[in-house]
Formats: sequence, C-alpha cells, structure tokens
Amino acid sequence: MRVAILSDIHGNRQALEAVLEAVEPYAVDELWCLGDVVGYGADPTACCALVRERADVCLAGNHDLAVTGEIPTDEFARGAAVAAEWTRETIDPQELDWLATLRPSHERGGIALYHGSPREPVWEYVLDPLTAAISMDIQTERVAAIGHSHVALSYHRPPEGDASGTRRDRGDRVTLDPGEWMLNPGSVGQPRDGDPRAAWLVLDTGEQTAEWHRTAYDIAAAQTAIRRARLPESLAERLEYGQ
Repeated sequence: MRVAILSDIHGNRQALEAVLEAVEPYAVDELWCLGDVVGYGADPTACCALVRERADVCLAGNHDLAVTGEIPTDEFARGAAVAAEWTRETIDPQELDWLATLRPSHERGGIALYHGSPREPVWEYVLDPLTAAISMDIQTERVAAIGHSHVALSYHRPPEGDASGTRRDRGDRVTLDPGEWMLNPGSVGQPRDGDPRAAWLVLDTGEQTAEWHRTAYDIAAAQTAIRRARLPESLAERLEYGQ
C-alpha cells in the first residue's frame, strides 16, 4: 500500500490544495492526516472539508482539541490561543462536529499513528534521539508516523543499537531497515525547519520505503487571508521564512 501522509495543516487552504494536487501523480492508495487540521490559518472550514473528503484517516491534534473545547486555550501561546478562539467562532458547525470525532492516535495497515508521540499523543515533541527511543519502547508497531513538531525528520533504532535521527529534505528516501522507525512528514501549513514549502511524505508499506516531499504554494495569498481575518501578524509573517 502506498500512502501520502500529511500533518499540521493549520487552516492553510493554499498549502493544502497545493499538496493535494502534488500527491495526485503518485497514485496513492490512501491519504492519512496526523492532526492539527486547524490552528493558525484563516481557512479552517475549507481545510476540514477537504481533509474530511480526501483522507482515509485523520487524527486530532492539540489545536483541533482546543477548537472543540477538549483542552483549554490557556495552555497555548498567545497567538495560538487567539487563533483557536477565532477558529471556534468562525468554523462551520458541521466541520466542528467532525473535528470532535477525531482522536490523537490510531493504527492503520500495521503503522502506528500519533499526533505527538506514543508516550503523549497530544503534546509531546519528538525532536531528539532520547525522546525517540523512549517512544519506540511504547509504540504499538515497528513503524510509527508522528506530527506536531512541524519538522520533517526520521528516527531509527536497529535491533542492536541506539536510536539516531536526522532532518529530512525534499527527495530524501529511506528503506525501512529492521528495527523501529518514527517518521515525521513535516508540516503542510506552517513548516518550522527553514523551508517555507509545504511538507509531506509518501510511505510504501509493501516496498518498506519512505520519501519526503516539499511543495511550493501561494504564501502571499495565505498571508493575506490571515491579515484579513485580523489574526496576529506574526502568524502571517512566519510563513515566508519556514519558522
């Protein structure tokens, strides 16, 4: 099975539409979303509708849970809290109801899926080998896909050895050798690895390979939408820097 894996869309319709178009030539069997469909961007309803229509699996991220009221916004930085409260007030009720059905972890086709990590599916960032190793002790499958950090990366722990990891660039392709793996596709809607292009991943469970992709999109249009919504200016500015 060939799967496109997306994460951290954050209400960025322009980025999501560009990625969905870029996925088409790969003839994937399924599309999985690791959560945070909404968050910092100005098009939460459109993003939810697209993901609900196209994704075979979608997890709940911490921003999704804030919008549905399952976690309080006072746990967020100011900009994130303002965006969550604005989203709650403006999102279509049908899409809000759909968000409320999502959960932060799942298993599909022998792959463990978490928004954050196996240890803490909502909040934990996996950004170092020690955290990855602890998570690998807990994850329910040999291969796990994670989001939340907005950084494209992979971690691998061979049967005899320690976990190691690396950030991933466009075109990076790995064979999922024996041992445990954690794969992060990066963020569609707000990358934080210095590359402003939308990030995503193709996983082939038959060939046991993973390949990272980046897709350019209309950043200026996404910024204009944020400003028109009168969301914090920092949410618009950071898009062009990939931070």
